[in-house]
Amino acid sequence: MAKTVLVIDDDPTQRRLLQAAVEKAGFACRTAPDGEAGIALAADPKDGIDVVLLDLTMPGLSGMETLERLAAKRQDLPVIMLTATSGIDTIVQSMRGGAVDFIVKPANPERVVVSIRNALKMQSLTGEVKRLARKAEGGMAFDDMIASAAPMRQVIRLAERAAVSDIPVLILGESGVGKEVVARCIQGASTRVGKPFVTVNCGAIPENLVESILFGHEKGAFTGAVSKALGKFVEADGGTLFLDEVGELPLDAQVKLLRALQEGEVDAVGSRRPTKVDVRIISATNRDLSQQVAEGTFREDLFYRLNVFPIDMPSLRERRDDIPALVEHFIGRFNASEGTKVSGVADDTMKMLYAFDWPGNVRQLENAVFRAVVLCDGDKLRPQDFPQISGQMPDIASLPAAPAVAPADAASVVAGVPSAGLAMGEGPVPIMDPDGEMRALQDIERDILQYAIDYYQGHMSEVSRRLGIGRSTLYRKVREYDLDMHEREAS
Repeated sequence: MAKTVLVIDDDPTQRRLLQAAVEKAGFACRTAPDGEAGIALAADPKDGIDVVLLDLTMPGLSGMETLERLAAKRQDLPVIMLTATSGIDTIVQSMRGGAVDFIVKPANPERVVVSIRNALKMQSLTGEVKRLARKAEGGMAFDDMIASAAPMRQVIRLAERAAVSDIPVLILGESGVGKEVVARCIQGASTRVGKPFVTVNCGAIPENLVESILFGHEKGAFTGAVSKALGKFVEADGGTLFLDEVGELPLDAQVKLLRALQEGEVDAVGSRRPTKVDVRIISATNRDLSQQVAEGTFREDLFYRLNVFPIDMPSLRERRDDIPALVEHFIGRFNASEGTKVSGVADDTMKMLYAFDWPGNVRQLENAVFRAVVLCDGDKLRPQDFPQISGQMPDIASLPAAPAVAPADAASVVAGVPSAGLAMGEGPVPIMDPDGEMRALQDIERDILQYAIDYYQGHMSEVSRRLGIGRSTLYRKVREYDLDMHEREAS
């Protein structure tokens, strides 16, 4: 998606010349004849203005006054000043007001384009630095996430509710879907914001070191313990401990973890007395813990302790509507870190990326875009920049275009009739019983799920996407309601 430049100038000739130069360089352009109109266009980030070219001398609201108001409304918006005079006092005043560059009229088109590209690059670098700073300080917010697809909106709603308390959260989902990002955002929206956020990958710890790493050890507690170690629980005291891949923990460690959760204290290896800790636990797994409980490889009491507030993360193929925004975000990040100048993605490339199944989810998409940005020879990413993906796809021209809007409301799609019809108790899934009373919500949900499975002929990915729920949640409800799946796709 091309970046948008706003030209604010009272001279119509200058506006046309600047617009021509900007559009020739591949940017989108909007114009405004005065400061008031320009502020109205640029003030809301949703309007998509990325850079402003602002004339210094205008009737009514001057360029400096416009600059001040823009800085108050959108501090992150880069503004490039244009003026017929090049006095040093004017330049200094503009820079102090927040302008990122200063161009003397008549503006050379090449100079304008270079200034715009530098401003965008600086904006990307600044944004990435701020994001990394928020991550390091434990202050990531849900606004930092790209989550406009229907299944992700449900995830955000649940995560926001979880953030207002210290309730244990279990995040379920395939590898690479972004479970840690959600965990960090929960902390950032909670009262523990700014406190330690400690991550432990339970699957990467040697079995004989699990207790030492989680709970700490005293000096001399075992061979090689040459100094005292606090352990991850103590490191996270006052903040959040994120137990990633918690299903990988050995049974012996699960016993001590359960005690730590119940008593709020940990026993370091070799210690004579426990240590009190105040830690919020968020765990995550790509395994089916209930199945592990049935198999005896995961403690049932620990499962219930962790699974107080489950959140199902959808796979990337279940939230395809987020792919364009994710790709644009990754391009901006890698442009900033690698010094590249990729402006976007070609239409046929986006069709290919949208149609691909992404078994590695968001992590795979991120790595694919990174490689493509490095390989790209032009200003847009082409299918040949994704050789490992384009080689698996059929004729790209035959692929459907990526939709510009999210799927329709789930109730309307499932029933195949307007929502009003369902509200009256009509249609394939009635909400009223024969006596004219409302049916139980559980019964309505069961019928809607069964109707959706029948309607989409057992294609569970499509049912999941249309209803806006994660696939793991869908399968759990299928088991609960004992529904007939007659699935026609490979799981």
